[in-house]
Amino acid sequence: MIFDYCIIGGGIVGLATAMRLLEGRPGCSLILIEKEDALGRHQTGHNSGVIHAGIYYPPGSLKAELCRKGAEATKAFCAENDIRFETCGKLLVATSDLEMQRMDALYERSKQNTIEVYRVSEEELKEREPNIRGRGALFVPSTGIVSYAEVCQAMGRRIAKLGGDIRLSTRVTGIRETIDAVDVASEGESWRARKLVACAGLQSDRLATLAGLSIEHRIVPFRGEYFRLPPDKNDIVRHLIYPIPDPALPFLGVHLTRMIDGSVTVGPNAVIGFAREGYPRLSVNLADIADYALYPGFWKTVVANRKSAVTELRNSLWKPGYLAECRKYCPSLTLADLLPYEAGIRAQAVRKDGTLVHDFLFAETDRMLHVCNAPSPAATSAIPIAEMIVERLEKGL
Repeated sequence: MIFDYCIIGGGIVGLATAMRLLEGRPGCSLILIEKEDALGRHQTGHNSGVIHAGIYYPPGSLKAELCRKGAEATKAFCAENDIRFETCGKLLVATSDLEMQRMDALYERSKQNTIEVYRVSEEELKEREPNIRGRGALFVPSTGIVSYAEVCQAMGRRIAKLGGDIRLSTRVTGIRETIDAVDVASEGESWRARKLVACAGLQSDRLATLAGLSIEHRIVPFRGEYFRLPPDKNDIVRHLIYPIPDPALPFLGVHLTRMIDGSVTVGPNAVIGFAREGYPRLSVNLADIADYALYPGFWKTVVANRKSAVTELRNSLWKPGYLAECRKYCPSLTLADLLPYEAGIRAQAVRKDGTLVHDFLFAETDRMLHVCNAPSPAATSAIPIAEMIVERLEKGL
């Protein structure tokens, strides 16, 4: 049998793509291959569960458009599938003169992006969030929270109902493109498909290389370390609390996140990971380290971001430093409040010149499309990202 489509990767982007293909082409044959024993086990299952509004992104950019559409589509999908979500809103809190200036710029950007945002004074902030301190804030009412693991499970059920074949615990060991198909091999089994889409996240560069594609980037794992607050602090905030981001840095900074299960997490920081899929604190994979240590672009990135890298590493190794980041706007937190919580790992594409890839990056042939970089917030934007992927596929038909 030859499948119409083969999707590699059971994270939210791969699942949304499979679902969109089956919905748009009723009766087509599709197989989705995932190496783990469950869906959404990596980036999708280790993120903060936020449905982002898109306030950070340049006006008119693809990321801004996809995030805005994705937030609406995610909430609609949850409503249709009885998945609990909450539109709790987000406060971006400024704690200094510099952050107040950045907040003003962010407010102007939000207006250009047609996102509903309100200025909040210091007094209003105290009323909204008695445990939070700041000079002022921006309130984004449309930001929400959800369990993306539950979203993945619902997408998996939808794919199966539409006739898709999901293979778990199946590691791809070979990809070969021919004139009329793509041959995909695993240990002891193989498949043929007319079109292949690889949404492999942390392993995306390796899948592209396995398929014989020439790529000029590498995936560098950035480890985001979180803490969970004790249950008696679950009501410490009513909204999500974020710092005003530094536009020179690629990450948003440590924030307080209400989770859909009622708990509150603090984080993440951003440090180089020593294993692409090693979530416990002392995880080390020598092959993963060699991949980026031997890549010139990695060291250029380190040099370009050395100041923030040193700060992030210090805070990772020294808990009081991490706490200090939190106490800038939540001064009542103590070291005893920072309880263990599983880390997340972000697949960051890095170019040879050391620049971090912040946009979508694809590698394509006649019969393959590899999603080499799906920038944050890919979970929020997964459904419109899938529509974009399907449009690219259809152009090649």
